[in-house]
Amino acid sequence: MLRNITLYAEADYAAMSRKAAGIFAETVKENPTAAYGFATGSTPEGMYEELVRLYGLGADFTGITTFNLDEYHPIKPDDPQSYYYYMKKRVFDPLGIRKFNLPDGTAPDPSAECIAYEHKLANAGEMAMQILGIGNNGHIGFNEPSDTFACQAGYVPLAADTISANSRFFEDPGMVPRNALTMGLHAIMMAKRILLLASGEGKAQILAQALTGPITPQVPASILQLHPCVTVVADKSAASLLK
Repeated sequence: MLRNITLYAEADYAAMSRKAAGIFAETVKENPTAAYGFATGSTPEGMYEELVRLYGLGADFTGITTFNLDEYHPIKPDDPQSYYYYMKKRVFDPLGIRKFNLPDGTAPDPSAECIAYEHKLANAGEMAMQILGIGNNGHIGFNEPSDTFACQAGYVPLAADTISANSRFFEDPGMVPRNALTMGLHAIMMAKRILLLASGEGKAQILAQALTGPITPQVPASILQLHPCVTVVADKSAASLLK
């Protein structure tokens, strides 16, 4: 049983991306100056491309303030593999978004940077929507499986399977950063609405486990079962184990 969760099982990745973009665009139309949480990774790419298309048709995203879930550390913002570079080039500039925030991948004191990012989030007030993907191990942001839920923004070592999954984006797998700065679960759960995306057969088991299995820090995304308003947009492959 899905608790407080609306599920859209779309035919394929393209349909999933269109559906997710439509939901996000409608939320922005209703809350044009609110704060929004953004995610990186391969799953939301199609959604972002669709948002750019909608922007060209007249949708307006220029008044929102964004907070990204995470960033590698250490990494420079002009590194093509940094999340800053990805978001600026493929999302923020094409959508005319000027008020954006990401953790600083060059911060000399990562712990202090996490505290500063937490303060920025608190000062922004409630986010209207937080976009999420889900990792193969159930992570959201870079909140990896653990013995306890990571409530606050943190400087975290990446799990081996996360490093392996991300190696496909690097010419040299040995160059994948081993650490990251990530938004904590408290800030994610404080968003008014969660938009969770999942695509592919490889995500079916972890998605079902996260949404219908025990709530446990070993599957960080399972905490979403406690959120009052979660919308899941998946393709049929990813949603195949959900009833």
